[in-house]
Amino acid sequence: MNHVVVVPYPGRGHINPLLNLCNSLSSRMNQQNRTTVFTVFVTEKWLGFLDPDPTNDIIRFATIPNVLPSERNRGSDMITFLTAVQTKMERPFTEALDRMELPVKLIIADVTMIWPFDVAKMRNIPVAAYSPMSASMFSVMHHVDLLELHHHLFADVSGVSSHF
Repeated sequence: MNHVVVVPYPGRGHINPLLNLCNSLSSRMNQQNRTTVFTVFVTEKWLGFLDPDPTNDIIRFATIPNVLPSERNRGSDMITFLTAVQTKMERPFTEALDRMELPVKLIIADVTMIWPFDVAKMRNIPVAAYSPMSASMFSVMHHVDLLELHHHLFADVSGVSSHF
């Protein structure tokens, strides 16, 4: 039996696409008679939002404590939320990984986070990067240095009327 650990960025636009990927992959694996179990890591708060099917034994959920600011008002202080995602999730994830019953064959991690790739490397587990954003948005983010270099990143809107 193969065991894949999935680590989405804690946001609906990241979790839902990764769950769709897990469903698609599990369907293909079943067609090939290869049993693969997916363990999706989310915070305790996010598990409450998702309401997973308890009878699904292929896609399971594991939680880490609520180490992030509240999901409901994260937009009011996005920097604090982003910093917490990058600094507070790794340790509880690593501790939970240590308690896994099945050996992990692969980690699928959201590209917006760095620490899952570091954890996979330290444990010698193959890792696949997943990006839920469009190819054009990924390209913009990948080339942000060129946009800044050519002064295309920031626009001068001082002459634009605020009345539309």
